[in-house]
Amino acid sequence: MTEEKHSSHMGVDLGGTKVAVGKITAGILTEQVSGKIDQSSDDPMDAVRLMGDLIQKLINEQVKGIGVGVPGLVNRDWGIVYDVLNIPNWKEIPLKALLEEKFKIPVYVDNDANCFAIGEYRYGSFSGYDDFVGITLGTGMGSGIIKNGALLPDAHCCSGEFGTIPYLDGIYENYTSGMYFKMKYGKNGEEVAKNAVAGEPWARQAYREMGTHLGKAIQTIIMSVDPPLVIIGGSVAKARELYEESMWESIRKIPFPSVLENFRVEFSETEHIAIKGAAALCPVIKT
Repeated sequence: MTEEKHSSHMGVDLGGTKVAVGKITAGILTEQVSGKIDQSSDDPMDAVRLMGDLIQKLINEQVKGIGVGVPGLVNRDWGIVYDVLNIPNWKEIPLKALLEEKFKIPVYVDNDANCFAIGEYRYGSFSGYDDFVGITLGTGMGSGIIKNGALLPDAHCCSGEFGTIPYLDGIYENYTSGMYFKMKYGKNGEEVAKNAVAGEPWARQAYREMGTHLGKAIQTIIMSVDPPLVIIGGSVAKARELYEESMWESIRKIPFPSVLENFRVEFSETEHIAIKGAAALCPVIKT
């Protein structure tokens, strides 16, 4: 499949503090702009207007669609966004309708972890792999499931929310992401990583512990959807050398070890994956 020679898609990454927008042409990020969200505002439309202003800076007649990734639940059919993390006043925003009214082109909205997965499928190093689970590890844990070359169909955009599954005295996300370091050590992942690289025993142990818990989460993923491949991305993923060994030690304790015979865990190195993943929500234009 190829995209029409001169067509482009817009990718919009809505974060807790900023909005980033980029234009993707033939899989390449050609232009990018961003802006900070006013955290003091009580009007949810302020962030929508910011998004529209940033898109307006890049859009032209070659842009055939806009994809938006959000850290929350989405009604895909209607493009309604619910309960965005870190933006309390985003409770029920008809984002698709608002942006389509403004720009008169198709808009596609999905959870940001699903965008990571579909972005890896379309533009990543493992493009063409039709079945895998993408995991994002940062402040929290998100996941998206690719099945038969598409996001797994679901009723409420909840498939792949492995981070919210109960685990020990909390949920997996509490133990497999930056939340773990914050809750147990009072530090963010970057601080712990710096100390671990410097050889601090407590920090290296912290990452080993996180890796063990991550391995348990991956066991749950295997036993739930049985993918041949898991792709890990996000800020915590960059410290893989600090936890990869303990992660695998934990994975290998799965009750049915034969399922690991052809199972792989890989780490994403795709640049600008948040924007590219959002743009990947737009259907491929066949020539």
